Amino acid sequence: MRLDGRRESSHVDDRRGMGGGVKAGIGGIGGIILIALFTFLQGGDVTDVVQNVVQQTMQAPTETVGEEHFTEEEQELASDCKKILASTEEVWTKVFQENGWGEYQYPTLVLFTNQVNSACGSATAAVGPFYCSADQKLYVDLSFFTQMKRQLGVEGNTFAYAYVIAHEIGHHVEYLTGTLNKAHSAMNQTDKVTANQISVRLELLADYYAGVWAHYEDAINHSMEYGDLEKGLELAKAIGDDWLQKKAQGRATPESFTHGTSDQRKRWLKRGYETGDMRITTFSVQNYNDL
Repeated sequence: MRLDGRRESSHVDDRRGMGGGVKAGIGGIGGIILIALFTFLQGGDVTDVVQNVVQQTMQAPTETVGEEHFTEEEQELASDCKKILASTEEVWTKVFQENGWGEYQYPTLVLFTNQVNSACGSATAAVGPFYCSADQKLYVDLSFFTQMKRQLGVEGNTFAYAYVIAHEIGHHVEYLTGTLNKAHSAMNQTDKVTANQISVRLELLADYYAGVWAHYEDAINHSMEYGDLEKGLELAKAIGDDWLQKKAQGRATPESFTHGTSDQRKRWLKRGYETGDMRITTFSVQNYNDL
């Protein structure tokens, strides 16, 4: 995905190097995947995410550092994130206008190191990127991308990183359109299995919106390159509930799925990219098994 010469968003709160005193343990799933990938792309209240993450923590000294201490790799990742965020601002502003939904409200990207406080609670880097609707911010520790590209083979493919951010922005779109709050309200009034199924619909919809963003981004800027979508689909496969559970425990338990299967995540991301149709939603699919 080409981002050369693109503007960086100014809606960024860079808290990197500000410490926090806790460093998340990385861990692994079958020696392949970060423990953070269990909750990668989790939307909504981060306190729910934290409760579901299996993590190890260790104390680290609190230290504030300047930009000169960041590696070149990290600075490039930070720049790419800001450019991707800027693209989402342009695309969703256009989409909201075209659909008569009023003015698109820009979210803020918070870059942090090790640990962060949000309006949804505090979290370590082990939870992976997340969106908090209480403050309309998405939180990212750039070390997640570094580990992701090394362990999932997406090094050099910017669209894989973009998919992560676009998915979290997808939750922001769900929030602005009322879908997120409605879904969370329903989840609080039902049993655990049904609540998990609603969560799956939210996550797949955020995947779909990530695809919609890519559809418009490419139409406007012709930025997608050969193999980009395939890399995104490979990543979607690697973060499917069934794939992760089989790697972690040797079997999958569908009633506990909260994000969707590998096939579902790939299908909804691809569908969003191919259609760009905002009339489509996972909540209009009556039979859950047909998602």
